[in-house]
Amino acid sequence: MTNDRELQALLRLTAWLSPAFPIGSFAYSGGLERAVSDGLVTDSSSLAAWIGTLIGHGSVWNDAVLLAESHRYQAEPLRLAEIAALAEALAGSRERHQETMLLGEAFLAAARAWPDEVFERLPDKVAYPIAVGAVTGAHDIKPEKALAIFLHAYASQAISAGIRLGVAGQRNGVAVLAGLEECIAEVARRAAALTLDDLGSATVQADIASLRHETQTTRLFRS
Repeated sequence: MTNDRELQALLRLTAWLSPAFPIGSFAYSGGLERAVSDGLVTDSSSLAAWIGTLIGHGSVWNDAVLLAESHRYQAEPLRLAEIAALAEALAGSRERHQETMLLGEAFLAAARAWPDEVFERLPDKVAYPIAVGAVTGAHDIKPEKALAIFLHAYASQAISAGIRLGVAGQRNGVAVLAGLEECIAEVARRAAALTLDDLGSATVQADIASLRHETQTTRLFRS
């Protein structure tokens, strides 16, 4: 039975964080489009550096910590609401806020195909990492696994955006993803045991790129 539950958890986690899961993440670049426009990301090497830095030190790091905390407190509605409010407040730009809130809303709507009481404990609208953390926690998915697949999904989406923006080809994109495995695994291990005291970022250029993207006239992505 244990193996059956673990397999079920793996299947659900794979479905929820698959590119095919209907949340519309393909429409967002998280400021990457502006970074390409400004010459900060020009090839597969700089794309890998950009993604790895955000995972280890930027907005994605904060998302990982918030996911771990919402996973930990998924059964406590008041605490969950506080974490959700903090996650929304941490969005550094209008489009970053729009991205994380719309993805969270779409994730919860789609994940209701797997009924659970956690949907009653969550606020009506929450940031994406809060939605993922609470739902995976409610389904007894280990936090390290949830974090690893969440970060892998982010990296995959960012690489896909980089390919569409012309800074990497598909083969180079796969190489970038392979090269990020160690970073993803290390951050997932660390974040699983951390608390809100460990929030913080040091990626000023990425934050500026996200802000500047809002004024970009010609673009492929919504953020």
